[in-house]
Amino acid sequence: MTYLLDASVVAPALEARHPNHARALPWLGRAKRGEIEAAITAHTLVESYTTLTVLPVYPRISPGHACRVLTEGTAHVRIVELTEADYRQTIQRVADLGLPGAVIYDALIACVAARLNVDGLVTFNVRHFQRVWPEGQDRIISP
Repeated sequence: MTYLLDASVVAPALEARHPNHARALPWLGRAKRGEIEAAITAHTLVESYTTLTVLPVYPRISPGHACRVLTEGTAHVRIVELTEADYRQTIQRVADLGLPGAVIYDALIACVAARLNVDGLVTFNVRHFQRVWPEGQDRIISP
């Protein structure tokens, strides 16, 4: 079974002080044990770095530490690159849906989920993804 993980799951899984850590961590553990195939988009990788380095925790997570935990924590996760077609289709899709602004970033992830025909897109932002991937609602999973 293949699952695409959103940054809202990856970053909390990698930081014990995050409120969603206990719910997110098992997804990376299952991938490490080979129980599932986990994937993230390349965009999710950098979004997770951003999230980790700006978390309101003390002491702050340093850029170097964020890089290390991302490298180690996603070692058993497939990184999927976005294609030109993904970007073009996503722009058209959100325009057709009449959706403005930053929702396009979730739409890019949903586009990859559809392209890979994943068994589940794992996110804490279920409603965001339901807006941009209504036909995939039954595959959008909250940890």
